[in-house]
Amino acid sequence: MEFLSPSTFEDALSAKSSAPEAVPIMGGTDVMVELNFDRRRPGALLDLSRVRELAQWGPEGPYLRLGAGVPYTEIVERLAARAPALARAARTVASPQIRNRGSVGGNLGTASPAGDCHPPLVAQGALVELASVRGVRRVPARAFYLGPGRSAREDDELVSAVLLPAPAGPQQFSKIGTRNAMVIAVASFSLVLDAATRTAGTGIGSAGPRPLRSPQAEEFLAAEFDWQGGAEPSQAAARHFAELVAAAAEPIGDVRGSASYRRHALSVMARRAWYWCAEDYRKGAR
Repeated sequence: MEFLSPSTFEDALSAKSSAPEAVPIMGGTDVMVELNFDRRRPGALLDLSRVRELAQWGPEGPYLRLGAGVPYTEIVERLAARAPALARAARTVASPQIRNRGSVGGNLGTASPAGDCHPPLVAQGALVELASVRGVRRVPARAFYLGPGRSAREDDELVSAVLLPAPAGPQQFSKIGTRNAMVIAVASFSLVLDAATRTAGTGIGSAGPRPLRSPQAEEFLAAEFDWQGGAEPSQAAARHFAELVAAAAEPIGDVRGSASYRRHALSVMARRAWYWCAEDYRKGAR
């Protein structure tokens, strides 16, 4: 197995162009597991840990530009106000040791439907930046995921960053698993409100072949939400919103949970997310 270790982003792109089959690795929290269990044996590894640009973040126009290698711990500790839902999701990822090494870029590269960071990116309308020697393009997160382990990234491209719109209202994320910590989501859900445009975004995780949204639930909540004062929804409205979210899922049954359980869990999380967002709105999170 060849090991490539560029020190600049330009060299990394050149290496990926010369060896498109090379598997990028930075934190290694997913790739090393596959290697250790002999589930994967690539011809080359592309170590990006020395590429400083990937571990940087900062404002870029109306967005927060988050380098693909920024670890979860830094998102939790330093970016909770700028990316509330993503920070909540990052806080649930595995153990502190994994959060110190893992990153959103790794989540995107793996493109697992169970990735914790996907629902907030979908709900918030984030952009995924992809770079190659051919240039840079930005793909909406809602169009990035194609299926289990598949994405819009071409073989010669690297995930370089994620661009997050500035929060304009409450944001929530929750997930349910077989235990309280160190767990892969059985189902997860994110809700993002934009008080400026009076719109809502949803993100559904681990309940379909890729992260999903519920446009019908978004339209319903946007029409029913109390944008003036953030009053709690009626039980009927909250229940209907939850039903729309559950109906948008495409779950399967597996060792972690049945399809019906996943739909039920999503309905519970969606209903709670509306109540939590309304409470935050009343407190001034808008």
